[in-house]
Amino acid sequence: MPQDDKALLARLRERQAEFVVGGGVACVLSGAPLVTYDLDICIRLTPENLCRIQAAVKDLHPFHRLSSNQLPLELTDQLCGRLKNLFLQTDLGKLDCLGEITGIGGYDKVAARSDVMPLSFGACRVLSLDALIEAKESAGKDKDLGALRFLRAIKDKPKTEGRGRSE
Repeated sequence: MPQDDKALLARLRERQAEFVVGGGVACVLSGAPLVTYDLDICIRLTPENLCRIQAAVKDLHPFHRLSSNQLPLELTDQLCGRLKNLFLQTDLGKLDCLGEITGIGGYDKVAARSDVMPLSFGACRVLSLDALIEAKESAGKDKDLGALRFLRAIKDKPKTEGRGRSE
């Protein structure tokens, strides 16, 4: 299944979901030459916001990708109260909705450490370069440590070269 982060982000924006782009996509938007296989977003874990996310992907056959029997996404009040993360597979690819980002914290802390980035379909909040570096350092996985090399180089570029690219 192809990964279409742009289309997923556009749908989330259209539904006014509260999210901040993190992970590999945030690295790419910051200028890192990486390949990503999912879209990581940090979300506000409220029933209202979870319902906005569900509405954004409902026609994309979303299911809980970490469950062995591919349970469809069907939010209930009880489930909304228990969720810490939501790992979905959709017709547009993988969407990982995280309640917090390692090394940064929950949605409010992540949002405070994000920048609004203009993209072809509209502006989105994206984790700042400094926060991305902290998150990757804290996560400490091999792929995160590999991304750090690029992120630090981007940070060290003279300011006149600019940051990132727009979609």
